[in-house]
Amino acid sequence: MKPIDEIEIRQHRDRLIKEMDRDERPREKAIKYGIKSLSDNELMAIIFSTGLKGKSVIEMSRDILSDNKGHLSKVARLSVAEMLKRYKGIGPAKALTLLAALELGSRSAADAATIDDPVVNSSGVAYSIMKHHFERLDHEEFWVLLLSQSGKPIREIKIGQGGVAATAVDVKLIMKAAIEHLASAMIVFHNHPSGNLKPSAQDNALTIKIREAAKLIDTRLNDHIIITDASYYSYNDDGRL
Repeated sequence: MKPIDEIEIRQHRDRLIKEMDRDERPREKAIKYGIKSLSDNELMAIIFSTGLKGKSVIEMSRDILSDNKGHLSKVARLSVAEMLKRYKGIGPAKALTLLAALELGSRSAADAATIDDPVVNSSGVAYSIMKHHFERLDHEEFWVLLLSQSGKPIREIKIGQGGVAATAVDVKLIMKAAIEHLASAMIVFHNHPSGNLKPSAQDNALTIKIREAAKLIDTRLNDHIIITDASYYSYNDDGRL
């Protein structure tokens, strides 16, 4: 059997999409059956639009997913620089387009949780509103969710950002935000990139400090929630507020 040379292989790959039945092509399939009918690599193929030299867009998308064990969340964690280094031939435009689409999906999910202005009456509701701020972070951030008298969200504000193990938090900035937005209550959040949900001694001291400062301006600290990639810890649920 005569071996297929490299040029023939590349030509074969470039023809893949064109030679597929129209109903099997990602765009046509989405139009006919709806966007939810597409697999992850087909959705990526639509986002990328074109493949690389010698590799169809479907193959390129499949390879990227395979390299990340099929997890879109792992792809979303990559920076543009990491994508350019790991996937030869992918330029900044393709990398940015994919990462922007994944970030938009994350924000859409967060927006869905707040579209009806829910009353934040549990740690689960609070977590669903704020978790997108902490997705894919490799450093700590500290946020406050300000609430009205009825418990509805007023504003989400980032108070501080630090390293992999800690972040400096100025309690005065939290109180300033609460006063400016006439908040009746608040929930504070920070993440542990390590994945450890156990509060540190510093976390405990900060929680008490914020709670006592909030009392001085007639505002309630309803909860302090620690977030990891997989779950969260609630001081209120643990009976510590």
